[in-house]
Amino acid sequence: MIYLLAGFLFFVGIVLLVRWAAYAPAGDVLSLVYKLGGVFFLILAAFFLFRKQWVVAMPLALFAWSLLRKKSYLAGADKESGRGSTVRTAALEMTLDHDTGIIIGQVLAGSFEGRELDSLTEAELNSLWQEVGGDKESRDLLEAYLDGRHPDWRERFNIDPAAREGSTADSGPMTKEEAYQVLGLAAGASDVEVVEAHRRLMKRLHPDHGGSTFLASKINAAKSVLLGKHD
Repeated sequence: MIYLLAGFLFFVGIVLLVRWAAYAPAGDVLSLVYKLGGVFFLILAAFFLFRKQWVVAMPLALFAWSLLRKKSYLAGADKESGRGSTVRTAALEMTLDHDTGIIIGQVLAGSFEGRELDSLTEAELNSLWQEVGGDKESRDLLEAYLDGRHPDWRERFNIDPAAREGSTADSGPMTKEEAYQVLGLAAGASDVEVVEAHRRLMKRLHPDHGGSTFLASKINAAKSVLLGKHD
């Protein structure tokens, strides 16, 4: 019975670990691999040490120690990024937290200038949605926020599909400064950091995590700008 319970707990642990690794930053996953490898080889070294096989035990112990002290350069880069992506339009500024997937925003212009989106009531959000109707990017950004806060907001706001037809065209091309902010990277980040940030954010934007087509398009555009690729 004890072995059955141990086997079940081991299986559950593996499932949870795999699920975590699927959405965690690659640097964090690599750091965990180093630590687990270090523990494994340390136990193995202790086994050979117990059997007084010093010639085998000492190299294993040194290797285990090096793994336990090793840090992933990707994990370091990820922490330097601040784990936040900022998207700004004429009327709104929003930040996506890389760790939690939570979107926070602030109104930059209009009747609710200076207000945090979280502080607005449903009626005020409805008014804001109407107010930014002439700015397609601001409306798309607000809708990304509403999709996370009120998934059924279209029904609750009694939105008429035709109400979107008057939206203006997108703003001009994204600058490199904007691209770094969207990916949550410091200016001058390497191509490896850009690719890693893009991968991590696209996983965060999976529908199960409150994904947004608009934010995904911004993140793809930021990667293209920084890597010099234009579709």
